Amino acid sequence: MALNCGIIGLTNTGKTTIFNCMSNTKAESSAYAFSATKSNKGIVDVPDPRLYKIDELIKSEKVIPATVEIVDVPGLAKGASEGEGVGNKFLADIQQTDALIHVVRCFDDDSLPHIEGSVDPARDIDIVDFELQVRDLDLVTRKIKRLEKPAGIGDKDARKAIEVLHVFKNHLENFGNARTAPVNENDFAHIQDMQLLTAKPMIYVCNVDDASAVNGNTYVEAVKNILKEDQKDSVLVIAGKLEEEIAELDKEDRMEFLSDAKLEEPGVNKLIRAAYKILNLQSFFTAGPKEVRAWTIKKGMKAPEAAGVIHSDLERGFIRSEVMKYDDFIALGSEQAVKTAGKFHVEGKNYIVEDGDIMHIRFNV
Repeated sequence: MALNCGIIGLTNTGKTTIFNCMSNTKAESSAYAFSATKSNKGIVDVPDPRLYKIDELIKSEKVIPATVEIVDVPGLAKGASEGEGVGNKFLADIQQTDALIHVVRCFDDDSLPHIEGSVDPARDIDIVDFELQVRDLDLVTRKIKRLEKPAGIGDKDARKAIEVLHVFKNHLENFGNARTAPVNENDFAHIQDMQLLTAKPMIYVCNVDDASAVNGNTYVEAVKNILKEDQKDSVLVIAGKLEEEIAELDKEDRMEFLSDAKLEEPGVNKLIRAAYKILNLQSFFTAGPKEVRAWTIKKGMKAPEAAGVIHSDLERGFIRSEVMKYDDFIALGSEQAVKTAGKFHVEGKNYIVEDGDIMHIRFNV
């Protein structure tokens, strides 16, 4: 399964700078508000040192990391839902994404004027939330209207859907996000087809100046203060300009640069880990002479479902999976050594794949 993330935020928050430090595709950033005319799309390799440890023992022809697709929509502005700015036109571009990355400006820069005249992260989050809520409210209202006719002639499912949708509608009208609507988990099925933006998990990236890269600043504290306790783990502090410089360096220079900046790793690594955590994802590996490869799956997936991520034929004709644990393989040094130690497992259709499993799928179609 391919992981998709959308990057949102007000104009001039450093969204495109964050995009460029993540993506293999570079986009042009500008100090002029509303200068972007299209969404930027790129692919990010998921950093996972385990892949290369496996390859050191197997020495395959190539190493293929899991990837994340990211979409950077043009900056939003207050009143976007009523035609201000250009960003709202592009919100459909992130409708199909799994999670949103909200870049919040947490730095001062006189050469890059803030669209609202001052730096105020709490206000900015409210503005963006409101624009997303307005778009979602429109979608929910339209669906209610579509269901009124079948509900009126006795369709019980349509009646139930309308009942649930009115809860979401009232919540959005009161400036709530769909993800926090007072409904039970099963009720979210009624909004699944709409891909509501405020129903998606949200990661907040506090884009700070270089000096605040390690410990943050008062703007970062303001962001954390307005979020609920269970949301605070989804706040990341990243110095976008610094990260952009790091991304342009080769591997050896990058490590030295990070050390000088007192950073343990590039911010993109933190972002991807946060996305995996918030979406309940993990990786498993396939390894052989041609390639060592990482695959992204939901936690709790059974072996046939995981096989289907590689190819639908593998799920359809699944027979069994041959499994080695990453730690066992690295410690023992080879597949044969793992077998000799009795740590090589043959698993059936009910096996729940674990993070770091090295798997070989047997199938017949």
